[in-house]
Amino acid sequence: MTTPRNALYLQDAHTITEAMGFTQYAEERGFEAVWQADSRLVREASVPMAAFAATTSRIKVGAGVIDIWSRNPARLASMFSTLDDLAPGRIICGLGAWWDPLAAKVGISRARPLGAMREITTVVRALLANENVTFHGDHVHLDDVELDYVYQERRPKDVPIYIGATGMKMMELTGEIADGVVLNYLVSPDYNSRAMDALDRGASAAGRNVDDLDRPQLVVCSVHEDRGTALDMARNMVTQYLGQQPHIMKASGVPDSLLDEVGKVLTWPATAEQVEAASRLVPDDIVQMLTASGTPAEAREAVEGYLATGATCPILYPLGDVHAMIDAFAA
Repeated sequence: MTTPRNALYLQDAHTITEAMGFTQYAEERGFEAVWQADSRLVREASVPMAAFAATTSRIKVGAGVIDIWSRNPARLASMFSTLDDLAPGRIICGLGAWWDPLAAKVGISRARPLGAMREITTVVRALLANENVTFHGDHVHLDDVELDYVYQERRPKDVPIYIGATGMKMMELTGEIADGVVLNYLVSPDYNSRAMDALDRGASAAGRNVDDLDRPQLVVCSVHEDRGTALDMARNMVTQYLGQQPHIMKASGVPDSLLDEVGKVLTWPATAEQVEAASRLVPDDIVQMLTASGTPAEAREAVEGYLATGATCPILYPLGDVHAMIDAFAA
């Protein structure tokens, strides 16, 4: 029997010390990876990634994901090379094109994200492969640049590059150039079917098959023996994304009318009170469409829906009791 693949997603809901304990527990229970995001403007990813890598021995540690705009691509490569020094062969480089209004509010124009992602992925991969890079594109300009190891072994770093794609054009590019895709959370299984078609088009353009790409998927997971409690725990998370990242919600088929109503109450940034107020507008069927919430059996069944439509490994974003969620899937 094939061992199920499971991964844990951590953002900023817990202290880093707590998250280290969750990562160690996930490793003990057979989870294959832990993923940490650059979360809004709360938690930068590389510090907790280093903490997770330093306190475990087997579990992979992925960036799920880091934006491509706020770090020079040479520094991106240097950062992931450094993490690989800490945990050789266990680091995954996950890159994303970020989102508005957050990017615009900090002075970043996300102009032509497809071209930027192509150039940055190309350069980061070459630098991690121990190549000397001269590259002059529309977004990236490097002249005679390499990761200049002086006091350590000069070697290619085994760090695969995954792209966190949401739109179908970025999905197609991912199929063409990446080692894997981090499929987004708060999407429906129907969205996955369209994503798989786009990944396949991109992979075919590069002369490969979509099955050559790993396709882990972020899945918001709220587990409780009482179904209503589980749905309520997930509702606030869904509500926040309805207001702050409607592009993801739109891609999943959430009605414009609901997005408009929630958008009148909250955007970015938002207070806990605004999220709570807007959550009263969100019905149970939307929560269930976008998350794996309910009893342990119901959550596992919902995750199976994502695996059946193309995901290769759930990256479980726990709401509520993290140990209980890990146990529900490890079992």
